Amino acid sequence: MEPLSSTKHNNNNNNNNLTKPSSLHVESPPLEPSPLRKIMVVASIAAGVQFGWALQLSLLTPYVQLLGIPHTWAAYIWLCGPISGMLVQPIVGYHSDRCTSRFGRRRPFIAAGSFAVAIAVFLIGYAADLGHMFGDNLAQKTRPRAIAIFVVGFWILDVANNMLQGPCRALLADLCAGNQRKTRNANAFFSFFMAVGNVLGYAAGSYNGLYHMFPFTKTKACDVYCANLKSCFFLSIALLTILATAALIYVKETAISSEKTAAVVAEEDGAGSRGGMPCFGELSGAFKELKRPMWILLLVTCLNWIAWFPFLLFDTDWMGKEVYGGTVGEGRAYDMGVRAGALGLMLNSIVLGATSLGVDVMARFVGGVKRLWGIVNFLLAICLAMTVLVTKLAEHSRQYADGQPLPPTGGIKAGALALFSVLGIPLAITYSIPFALASIFSSTSGAGQGLSLGVLNLAIVIPQMFVSVLSGPWDALFGGGNLPAFVVGAVAALASGILSIILLPSPPPDLAKSVSATGGGFH
Repeated sequence: MEPLSSTKHNNNNNNNNLTKPSSLHVESPPLEPSPLRKIMVVASIAAGVQFGWALQLSLLTPYVQLLGIPHTWAAYIWLCGPISGMLVQPIVGYHSDRCTSRFGRRRPFIAAGSFAVAIAVFLIGYAADLGHMFGDNLAQKTRPRAIAIFVVGFWILDVANNMLQGPCRALLADLCAGNQRKTRNANAFFSFFMAVGNVLGYAAGSYNGLYHMFPFTKTKACDVYCANLKSCFFLSIALLTILATAALIYVKETAISSEKTAAVVAEEDGAGSRGGMPCFGELSGAFKELKRPMWILLLVTCLNWIAWFPFLLFDTDWMGKEVYGGTVGEGRAYDMGVRAGALGLMLNSIVLGATSLGVDVMARFVGGVKRLWGIVNFLLAICLAMTVLVTKLAEHSRQYADGQPLPPTGGIKAGALALFSVLGIPLAITYSIPFALASIFSSTSGAGQGLSLGVLNLAIVIPQMFVSVLSGPWDALFGGGNLPAFVVGAVAALASGILSIILLPSPPPDLAKSVSATGGGFH
């Protein structure tokens, strides 16, 4: 998941706007905003991070099945994303706010996160080779040692990504120094570089000849698909290393004193911070103070992510199995479908980036942000339901040669890619409007934005955990394909759209204009 950073308030207007500071944030002395070029350099790290996320989404679900993990259990591995998002983000954010390193508060975490990403990517890419070296039998379908190495690497990767993105967002906020215009620009640049990373990652995942750049990646234990995965991750490490190093060298931080940190912690203890980790105590306490608009927002967001997560988990697997008719590890059809799915995700990212620039215009055109969110949820439901039609048409027209399925007709492939592309529209809204509404509702209720956005994050990661646990067994009840979970997603999207339009309050127009949207990601 993307980290949810606190938004600074101007509390000089009147006493009603005064709010108790959250323990998730240590205020710094007012500073001058940094030049835009420094903000852009830090924001560019998002491209390196998102390049890796795009590879995860497009290639890793098929890869784990290639190692021998059945489809029913593949979703359990993705539990790491929501779990690390729920635990790692607040812990890293809490300690980065209080870090007294001479290198600054954020830069040590960014450097450590980048290094951990490199280690994790190495373990994932070389899982098959290391497993074979430690005794896996390549003649068997399941490779237990490779699976164990992959799972360890995958969990390290998700933890490292969450560890990296939080301080990166926080450093951007530090550089903006409360300047609203700079803050909006920083968020825009971060979202832009996220889209760039997505496009690059999905483009790399859709190309099957990358391993020629690194011939050593193809080994006895690692076929062409695996070699391409290694090559993609090598490019990911190189891009992230270059961007993170440039930011760490070019952008300097002013260290905070240990005396100031100790004073803040003592003040929180005196105010009755809940034991253990104060950040979790504050989050749990925030639930008691939620107003009705926030509860409705949490419900709509929860249903929205129940709709999204099955498709985000199994989109390329759906292309390989249902659209192309392939079987994991047998023939070329499945691999061709996965690459076609990665191409679809690249198109999805292009549409997402373009739509993100026009959210305000679209909201005004349809009569408000809650109506826009409802409409795009209906669009999401239609697209998820259309996966059934595309699958049935592909099955009906499928032809075989030498016992192997041939690629689908041009019309069916175009229809599948069109679904990927159109889904970029509701995904752009999902990454913006819920976070903006949380900011607005927390402002109108007098609650802290950091806590409100933290609670919203729980409404995102808990559905992801729910889907990760249940989607595999649910699909297995109906033959092991992806369509059952997609149909449940369509129903959830329909319910989310109805509740958004009927129950979700409309934000005050003047306040809605003054609060900038905070972008988020599902990871």
